[in-house]
Amino acid sequence: MADVTTISNGHRTHQGGALLPSVLIATRHGESVANVEFRNADASGALTVPIGSRDADIPLSMHGQAQAQALGRWWAALPPADRPRSVWCSPYVRTAETARIALAQASGLGAVPVALPVRYDERLRDRELGVLEMLTKAAIEKEHPAEAARRRKMGELYYRPPGGESWLDVALRVRSVLRDVCEEEAGRPVLLVAHDCTVLMLRHVLDRLSEPDLLALPPVANCSTSLWRPQAGRLLPDGWNGTDHL
Repeated sequence: MADVTTISNGHRTHQGGALLPSVLIATRHGESVANVEFRNADASGALTVPIGSRDADIPLSMHGQAQAQALGRWWAALPPADRPRSVWCSPYVRTAETARIALAQASGLGAVPVALPVRYDERLRDRELGVLEMLTKAAIEKEHPAEAARRRKMGELYYRPPGGESWLDVALRVRSVLRDVCEEEAGRPVLLVAHDCTVLMLRHVLDRLSEPDLLALPPVANCSTSLWRPQAGRLLPDGWNGTDHL
């Protein structure tokens, strides 16, 4: 019989059976210094934030480091069969720091091997905002009023800033990385360390959410945990945006 392989909504099925992790866990990085500065800027209406680095180089705040430690303790407290033995991570500094701190905490508690490798994959990076990158809400309204209006009209799912990505552009990256994760990590627990938009698009792809349902979701919290488990050839949700461990 011919070998038939199909792609189904971001993961690979093979001869009628699914190649899927035993559990897929996704987390957003811990609080970054940019999260703090932009939250303060939005509250005050400031036009600028005191950040000179590119987005990829922004580190965790002190609170974000503590959140990553809490994530590691949560990891260590999982049932042994659910403890990720493989980590796929965005290459950005804040995600890499989150993975490193969480892994060190979990391994220090004896839950995972000390030398557990972290695989960095650029498809898990944050949404690229092009000309709007590092601009506050007030600055976008002042310096790019036409773009601000177009963004409101199009909605976040479809709006693509000049030189940047829409949410659906990120979803394409997520579908691609899911194919590899599901094939290479079949039968094993795996952790993805990424960003708010990346995790949100993971849910969009796996749970097949409509635009209204997607937009109704609350923001993805720093170091929150979202889980999916295989059932009937698909990864189905088993917890979303959990923060009780923080």
